[in-house]
Amino acid sequence: MGGFFGVASKEDCVFDLFFGTDYHSHLGTRRAGMSIWSRENGFERAIHNIENAPFRTKFDKDVNEMMGTMGIGSISDYEPQPLLVRSHHDTYSIVTVGRINNTEELVMNIFRSGHTHFLEMSGGEINATELVAALINSCDNLIDGLRYALDVIDGSMSIMLLTAKGIYAARDKYGRTPVVIGRKESAFCVSLESFAYLNLGFTDYKALGPGEIDIITPEGVQVLSAPGKKLKICTFLWVYYGYPSSTYENVNVEDMRNRCGVALARRDKADPSFVKPHVVAGVPDSGTAHAIGYANESGIPFSRPFIKYTPTWPRSFMPTIQSQRDLIARMKLIPIRELIDNRRLLLIDDSIVRGTQLRETTEYLFNNGAREVHVRPACPPVMFSCRYLNFSRSTSPMDLITRRMIQRLAGDDPDLSLFYNPDTPEYQAMLDEIRKQNHFTTLRYQRLDDMLQAVGIDPDRLCTYCWNGRE
Repeated sequence: MGGFFGVASKEDCVFDLFFGTDYHSHLGTRRAGMSIWSRENGFERAIHNIENAPFRTKFDKDVNEMMGTMGIGSISDYEPQPLLVRSHHDTYSIVTVGRINNTEELVMNIFRSGHTHFLEMSGGEINATELVAALINSCDNLIDGLRYALDVIDGSMSIMLLTAKGIYAARDKYGRTPVVIGRKESAFCVSLESFAYLNLGFTDYKALGPGEIDIITPEGVQVLSAPGKKLKICTFLWVYYGYPSSTYENVNVEDMRNRCGVALARRDKADPSFVKPHVVAGVPDSGTAHAIGYANESGIPFSRPFIKYTPTWPRSFMPTIQSQRDLIARMKLIPIRELIDNRRLLLIDDSIVRGTQLRETTEYLFNNGAREVHVRPACPPVMFSCRYLNFSRSTSPMDLITRRMIQRLAGDDPDLSLFYNPDTPEYQAMLDEIRKQNHFTTLRYQRLDDMLQAVGIDPDRLCTYCWNGRE
């Protein structure tokens, strides 16, 4: 997914930028960068590969050499950024968070309108941030360029531009990702994650609305383009992506995950056939809060039958090769056999996407003596690959375990609506196939209505595309 952070200060901002960007490291581990502007030196920039080392380690030297009063930083899954761009808008630095689905169409339109070129990344892809810059540069001024980019991109794109005048911040057209502003006496900051600036002395100032464009300077914040009315923020931010201390649309991540666990427990308590397990456990880290909510509601003790070895293993979804993700998922969990042997375990994970990792985790528990493993994903079955934030960057719907099981049950042209409705026999048949393939003792997914209630804001303002195909 990725994240970004920016600072406009009356004093040197590098320390704040360094740590504010670092606080987005849970959102990506492939590329990271910082760009600084000062009146004396103009623009300075550093980009590093952070696949095998954390952000702070790679940028420790840069932070001691850079100096400036305004800067932007990025953590990215894919694109190297920030980019430095020289155009008729003068020189600026740019970072983005999002996904572009109509890249080829936009590139061909730019080619037809004039002579330009793009530098291909490894694998032949065009850097999405470079494409956004080209869209902005096709307009007469930066504000019109930002509006144009937000309007023509199919997908989702939030943008920050660092210029000598200030930092332009644009939240994507339907607000699928957050953009928030903090302030302290001598500075303002821009952040994707609301918690990233709290330990730096900033307090909450405002959140940008969908499609809103602001300019941030050391002196203040000015709205350049008013927000739209339609909001479709990603629900997975609460279920999975977001850090526990984050808050989106005034709803805290940890609170929401606890409520998800409560909803799962209530469904189990209402089922007379459910056999009460000995303990409840969450797959660390994002499954933990869901499991605590379940344990508190059900009265079943919370336990940690395996521990995530955090000193060296990164988050398992980050490597681009599936076999590497599976290896890391297996290697990073250390069993506590005394808490597993001969026990009925109820295991909560944030989601099941491909199914590989949770199947291996279940086998791992059985191999360490578990009597039963009951699985409760904290969200509904994932039926569609994400079009907006690369939650599931699948090359085919058949990468999803739900779609493979549906094909087995209903062939190549099924009515998918029958399979994401939890009250149909088709849905139950799909769950039974998933359960058998993964060797779960029982399987019950979170219902969509329960999950939306756990978020607690108007469901029409939430994106649920990956579960029911509705944008």
